[in-house]
Amino acid sequence: MKQMTTAKLALCSLFTALIAIGAFLQIPLPNFDYFTLQFFFVLMAGMLLGARLGALSAALYVLIGLLGLPVFAAGGGISYVLRPSFGFLLGFIVTAFCSGWIMEHGQRNWRTCFLASLVGLLATYGIGLAYKYMLLNYYTGTEISFYLLLLSCFPLDLPGDIMFSVLAAYAALRFPVSVRHGIKREGVYAKQIQK
Repeated sequence: MKQMTTAKLALCSLFTALIAIGAFLQIPLPNFDYFTLQFFFVLMAGMLLGARLGALSAALYVLIGLLGLPVFAAGGGISYVLRPSFGFLLGFIVTAFCSGWIMEHGQRNWRTCFLASLVGLLATYGIGLAYKYMLLNYYTGTEISFYLLLLSCFPLDLPGDIMFSVLAAYAALRFPVSVRHGIKREGVYAKQIQK
């Protein structure tokens, strides 16, 4: 396992902070719902830092929230694991890893960036909805079919996250080359530098 350099640790910390800030950058929706920019920053962490560091950034975010710092959209603390939305936070870790892995093993072009963001979207929703289903049906006793659970997120949540996926793919592709090369020098995209 490669040693964590100070620069890598700083990049991880930066994206952990951006994910936390993203929880409070909210776009209001009808029916008292809102979008946050967390998902966007999780995708950016994976696509710019790579699988390992991107997942580490998201995992640190979840950990500091569980330790009690109010970095989640509705607070923090260990009791957050009993909220139906906690599965989406766990999905962020897998999202960052998957999107980062695709970026590490593909060419830096629109197709790769878009694929990385869509796979990240599927990871977030797959884990988030599965957790929500299990918590509602087996912990709270609220019986709901997986089909109804899917329908509950499609009208408002999913279109916004698809939009954020497209924006993240575009941003990762257009991110200033000098910054990307600075990240690459830290070994995240060393394979792409050698090409």
